[in-house]
Parts: sequence; structure tokens; C-alpha cells
Amino acid sequence: MKEDSAPPDESAFGDQPVTGSTEGTVRGNRGVWIRAFIYVIGFHVFAGFIMLLFYAGGHNR
Repeated sequence: MKEDSAPPDESAFGDQPVTGSTEGTVRGNRGVWIRAFIYVIGFHVFAGFIMLLFYAGGHNR
């Protein structure tokens, strides 16, 4: 192993601190909840559209 290699916990950019996933957890968790809410709403809109297609297709006879 080379002498000048940095340990894995040091930043590759020199004096900048390493930021882990523990910083900003409140904001991070809030972002996850907002994204999950948007995905749930989007899925329900998509499912409603598919149901509308089946409804319209069934009345076409």
C-alpha cells in the first residue's frame, strides 16, 4: 500500500468535511414524505385513468 494514500473516511477534495446521511435528517425526511405523497397521488390518477378506459371500453358495445 502506498504511503500517500488517504484513509477512506477523508474527503477526496482536501479540507472539505465529509458529510454523511445524518446531517439534515429533518429536511431529508420531509423531502422523502413529499416525494412519496406525490407518487401516491400520481399512481391514483394513473389508476383512475385506466379505470376510465375500461369503463369507456365496456360501454362501447
